[in-house]
Amino acid sequence: MSLSLDIRHRQGSFTLEAAFTSSGRLTALFGPSGSGKTSIVNLIGGLICPDEGRIESEGRVFVDTAHGVFLPAHRRRIGYVFQDARLFPHMSVRQNLGYGRFFTPPAERYADMDAVVDLLGIRELLERRPGNLSGGEKQRVAIGRALAASPRLLLMDEPLASLDDARKAEILPYLERLRDESKVPVVYVSHALAEVARLATDVVMLAEGRVTASGPVDAVLARLDILPPEQEREGGTVIEARVVSHEGGLTVLRSAAGEWRVPGKAESPGNRVRLRIRARDVMIATERPRAISALNILEGRIVGISGLPRGDVQVGIDCAGDTIQARITGFSAQALRLCPGMRVFALVKAISLDPGAVA
Repeated sequence: MSLSLDIRHRQGSFTLEAAFTSSGRLTALFGPSGSGKTSIVNLIGGLICPDEGRIESEGRVFVDTAHGVFLPAHRRRIGYVFQDARLFPHMSVRQNLGYGRFFTPPAERYADMDAVVDLLGIRELLERRPGNLSGGEKQRVAIGRALAASPRLLLMDEPLASLDDARKAEILPYLERLRDESKVPVVYVSHALAEVARLATDVVMLAEGRVTASGPVDAVLARLDILPPEQEREGGTVIEARVVSHEGGLTVLRSAAGEWRVPGKAESPGNRVRLRIRARDVMIATERPRAISALNILEGRIVGISGLPRGDVQVGIDCAGDTIQARITGFSAQALRLCPGMRVFALVKAISLDPGAVA
């Protein structure tokens, strides 16, 4: 996907001044409530016209106020999935899906209905009505209705916000499949860092109507200094790994840094996974520890040290190409005399890598 946005817009006392470019399969707009995330997707979707600026996707100009261009929402070929499913209660699932397809000219329909149904696992739901579906099932059907319209871009505005943890766990694998198997680029709004770390390929960080950072998910979420206060302890490292084996109730993963052990059976051997390591769960040793319960011990060299609020310190450790972020107290950093270039060991307890850390 190629999406470029540079806009200025005022809504009451709130001013949005945002600019970013993304080419990711799933671009997450991340930030606290009131930071401007929903306003941006409404601008992309054509529900709002900005006071000033330009929005372009895949070479198609949606808005260019300098040249008087504003493409109406119905001509943008964009699918929109809201927090609540907004299904038609008097229609079956099959009819809801068909409704999304009906308004797309036959010559522009590329979506295969059977493929959409199988991608989202909703075949057994086709004859049921929304009143007989769980929250997670409704959202899958809502996504299916948007995909059935053969969109060129899919907007998802906090689609999991109204779901409990069990329903979120149910729908997340389908969102991963959508990201990896569908050719439709996605702009995904969320204020939950765990969701973003699991799903996003690229992240746009927002605060008070401004873009504070944008880029690949691993680079942005490593910026502990710019995370919202309520999420700063959840930031850290996102790396790609491969499942090697299962042993003793654990899954063995391998990344550039070496072997990782995580609880449970995460995927089958050979599969690729994404691993999130919170910086606050990483300990640092200046010598290789012995007789210790932590199962993940990675050797590397310090590539960066920076101060954080409340006197904490962020330490970046290059472990054969994987940069592991650690958050420790300033007292510990001084006691260990940490400095760039120093050889150290990053220690992570397997138990801290809960099932939500592996996707």
